[in-house]
Amino acid sequence: MSASKVPAWSLAVAAMLLIQLSNALSVEVIEHVGAAGTAWLRMCFGAMILWAIVRPSLRSIRRADLPMLLALGAVTGLMTTFFLGAVERIPLGTAVAIEFLGPLTVAGLTSRRRAALAWPALALAGVVLLTEPWHGSIDLVGIGFAALAGTCWGLYNVFTQLVGDRFSGISGLALTIPVAAVVTTAFGLPQVVGGDPTWGTVLLAAGIALIAPVISFGLEMLALRRMTHTAFGTLLAIEPAFGIVIGLLILSQTPTVVQLAGIALVVVAGAAAQRGGTRALAPETPPQTT
Repeated sequence: MSASKVPAWSLAVAAMLLIQLSNALSVEVIEHVGAAGTAWLRMCFGAMILWAIVRPSLRSIRRADLPMLLALGAVTGLMTTFFLGAVERIPLGTAVAIEFLGPLTVAGLTSRRRAALAWPALALAGVVLLTEPWHGSIDLVGIGFAALAGTCWGLYNVFTQLVGDRFSGISGLALTIPVAAVVTTAFGLPQVVGGDPTWGTVLLAAGIALIAPVISFGLEMLALRRMTHTAFGTLLAIEPAFGIVIGLLILSQTPTVVQLAGIALVVVAGAAAQRGGTRALAPETPPQTT
């Protein structure tokens, strides 16, 4: 079955599960080489895997394509670095919920209905329940990293759709992940050199890179070619729930009843915001010949 015959929402859901799995598995790598070092290793291995599989044609790149390719690569690298920095400090489900405010806000701003902006506010209320600031043990640095990752996530969805419209399959991903590797070098390389990069750690990072960015980001790019920003951004409402489940199963992070209520608010906000699900498949621009 070709990718065009697979429902776009199923591609997005599969990508979400894989991304949260990769984030949970990254915790062990973070212990050895830090959050930025883990992000850098994932981007480097991801770039190598993608180039070995896809071998994109550099001649197909036009001068007008460079800004969006560079922008997507940059936000991809920063998004991963900031999010892993958050996961290092706060539970996975909480980090995903805070990060989700980014794409949900993009969905609200791009919607034709002003009422759609009420849903990010509801999701924010859910985030407050998740972080439970009244306990006095809130990690502002972790929350700040998750918020920065959310900003990058919102931009990532916009640029991924643009790149996916321009380049066939996942060739656009093969062009942007190397950029992400370069962008994260300044933060990640020093942590790897100064950390404890055992062979086991490096091999685990390579395996995680196959999950994300290669497979999961590729699925996202294919899904975004056939979905609106609003539909995709709000479908992601279930990703915080995936984060809670993966965090519980792999990291033994058990949420409280109040935190479960917060997750429920985030999911409801995303589901209620969704209006219209699909987008006509964008025609691929033929490569430029020289």
